[in-house]
Amino acid sequence: MADDDRGPGASHHGFVLMEALLDKLKILNCDHELLEKHKVKPLSRHFFVSSPHLPHNPGEQFYAFTVTAAWLINAAGRSFAAPQEDDEPGAAVADVLAELRALGVKVDFAPSKLKSGSGEHVCFVLNALAEHALKRRGFSFKRPKYPTETTEEESAMADHAELTLCQTDGVVEDDDDDDYEEEDENPPDLEPPTPRSTLKEAAPTKPEGILRTTVDAAAWNLEVERVLPVLKVTIRTDNKDWRVHVDQMHRHQDGIKSSLREAKGFLEKLQDDISRTLEKASSREKYVNKQLEGVIAQHGEARDKLSEVQERYRHASGGVAQRTRLLAELSEELEKVKQEMEERGSSVSDAAALVKIKQSVTKLKQETARMDVRAGVVRHVLLQAKLKRKSNLMSADATQTFA
Repeated sequence: MADDDRGPGASHHGFVLMEALLDKLKILNCDHELLEKHKVKPLSRHFFVSSPHLPHNPGEQFYAFTVTAAWLINAAGRSFAAPQEDDEPGAAVADVLAELRALGVKVDFAPSKLKSGSGEHVCFVLNALAEHALKRRGFSFKRPKYPTETTEEESAMADHAELTLCQTDGVVEDDDDDDYEEEDENPPDLEPPTPRSTLKEAAPTKPEGILRTTVDAAAWNLEVERVLPVLKVTIRTDNKDWRVHVDQMHRHQDGIKSSLREAKGFLEKLQDDISRTLEKASSREKYVNKQLEGVIAQHGEARDKLSEVQERYRHASGGVAQRTRLLAELSEELEKVKQEMEERGSSVSDAAALVKIKQSVTKLKQETARMDVRAGVVRHVLLQAKLKRKSNLMSADATQTFA
């Protein structure tokens, strides 16, 4: 179950696990004991398979997975509560994996692989639980027993022996196998053939002496000529026979040889045509070069002059680009100077600052006058206090003198 490169068939492993799971669920009678009880629709052949080409419903698949897992755990002899549709997926998956580990199954994948309700890991978990449930019920799968098959040589030898036995008894056996077909709808009247079982029973297991025929040769030939038009032998070709493949190889080899002869002739003719065309083209090219030598020389001189002119233009254009860049820098500086001049002119022509200054001066004068008045009042109060104190002191001195 590791996520590694397991070959090109790894993507179809989920289908194989799902097929095996359905067989095990049918043996456990899942339809009657589980699906009808929990009202779950019957599981299809690809219900738990995760594929982009198959429709899937994660919610429905996860609920079916948890219900089936709980039922299989109980069938395996463990006590497990039936899940509900509103259960938390993480807790339900953890409980299922815990029971799976308790049964001795190794889990080497993340629990998040089961939250989608489909995929190879879901099929693996359900298959492991189903195996433990079948083991508890005493069921086990056995290897199939295939019937023994006789080879073609043995069957041919048996048919030859039976035909020889019929010839010794003077009877021609008319088999109804697929290798014989009737040509005429109304065959002549023939004596009924002796059944093969009767012939086998009549023939002794071990002859006591040399077998000698008692049939007249002329009568035998006459009977063969009379029966021969009725019989038609049809030999069926077996595609697995090596002789058929050898014949096909010979036929293909003959076809390839004949096609190669024809293709070789066409290719040789095409090669001759191409070589003649190339010779004509090369001779024509030489003739044209001789006729146009003067024009080619003039073209070379003109091309040299053009390269010189282009070089001078490149140098000149380089100086123009430098001067253009210098002009752009000077233009930027000029724009900056113009902006500064405009700002200064606007500030000079604007009288708003002068008005503010005048208002401030007026406020300062008013505040100065108020401060002068307050200072005069304080000086007057201080003078009155001094005079009062002085008069008090003088009255106190006079009182002491009289005393």
